[in-house]
Amino acid sequence: MKTREQKQKDLESLAEQFQAASAGMLIGFKKLTVAKDQELRRQLRDAGASYSVVKNTLARKAAAGTPFEGATEHFKGVTALALAEGDPVQLSKAISKFVKDNPDIFTFKAGVVEGRVVALKDVEAIATLPSKEELISKVMFLINCQAQRLVTVISAVPRNLAIVVKQIGEQKGGGAEAA
Repeated sequence: MKTREQKQKDLESLAEQFQAASAGMLIGFKKLTVAKDQELRRQLRDAGASYSVVKNTLARKAAAGTPFEGATEHFKGVTALALAEGDPVQLSKAISKFVKDNPDIFTFKAGVVEGRVVALKDVEAIATLPSKEELISKVMFLINCQAQRLVTVISAVPRNLAIVVKQIGEQKGGGAEAA
């Protein structure tokens, strides 16, 4: 049995995790096998998220004053919690895929992304978005592409001028030989 100090430590630790997380998903489950649990944990670890089964009363108390405060009514029944400090897209992709693949075991309760409580359809919409790194690379490509076009246009003027001068010189040289 845990002492009061240990329970307080657990409460503070969970509150710190809630405060640090940029996204979190609440999942319910039933008839969970060890193999499925390990598979989910591995996929969430690959997505950069942490996963734990939480006590509902502890989670409700820890959520007070954090971005997860709006999701306190979803802490009912058996609850697992997946938290991500980084990109919420990776967590959304992992959760939505796993819930779709295992509907008889897992149920999506709620999600919290950037302080807002979201439903499953919102998580699926987020999951279809490209990751933060992909978006940054696309923006950098577009910026670089425009810079390359600008350099091409700027260098075209002197190049074209040189070609015209060369052609005029050839015409004058060719006209003197014909006379």
